[in-house]
Amino acid sequence: MNGDDEFYIGWQDKAPAGIASRVRRAVVCLLMLAVVLGLLFAVAQRTIGVSVFEWGNVKSFSGVLESQPYPHLLVPRPGVSGGPTAFSSYYLVKPFKFGLDSETTSRLDGKVVSLNGTLIYRGNQTMIEVMGDSIKPLDSLHSAEAPSPTLRAPSLPPGERDGVRGSPITSESLGQQTLIGEIVDSKCYLGVMNPGALTPHRACAIRCISGGIPPVLLVRQTNGPALYFLLVSRDGKPVNQQVLNLVAEPVEISGEVERQGDLLILRADPTTYRRVAK
Repeated sequence: MNGDDEFYIGWQDKAPAGIASRVRRAVVCLLMLAVVLGLLFAVAQRTIGVSVFEWGNVKSFSGVLESQPYPHLLVPRPGVSGGPTAFSSYYLVKPFKFGLDSETTSRLDGKVVSLNGTLIYRGNQTMIEVMGDSIKPLDSLHSAEAPSPTLRAPSLPPGERDGVRGSPITSESLGQQTLIGEIVDSKCYLGVMNPGALTPHRACAIRCISGGIPPVLLVRQTNGPALYFLLVSRDGKPVNQQVLNLVAEPVEISGEVERQGDLLILRADPTTYRRVAK
């Protein structure tokens, strides 16, 4: 060390000019590196997408309650009369990790009902988290006590108003198809948790599906929006318990695709589902 070397002691007010200059350059370089790494990390991540859970915003709804293949509410679209697009389909679930109980849905199947709940939605998929025991037959409510629903109930023939089973929409077969996607629990993926998919969400998804939340095959398209297929057995029954070991994994499913209004339904034997190598 000679007399020209700079020496800095920590308790001094200022560092020598040469040392201060080198420190400033190092800090600037580190900050720029942090920004670049942050951007690269963000670009490398899978797009989460827009999903919404209107927590605390309880609304009133009315429509036709359908129990099959999973409980959902058919709500008429304003200005549309007849045809497969005349109704919007809203999945119905209970709070936390549970689907609606079969006693309620079977008792009110095919009837016009009113209910209170919170919206959950993503893309063209919508769900209602139903509040308590708020589902009531609409014709059993006194007009003065009836809620002012956000969406009006459909105008049904007299027989259906009296509770005779008859869905206002018909099913359309789209033929046999083979699809590759990921089995997700519809409640979390649509908005309650984000992103609500892939291996980190596996344990939660298993609990939700085992509790009655509708399982959905999520098919991500390279060019275009994601597609959602409700999973049912060949005879249209729920498959919650049969799919638990395949949740949050890439799978290939071959079966008949059916359209019911907004819903795409995939009928297939769960024992034929096949894991796909990642």
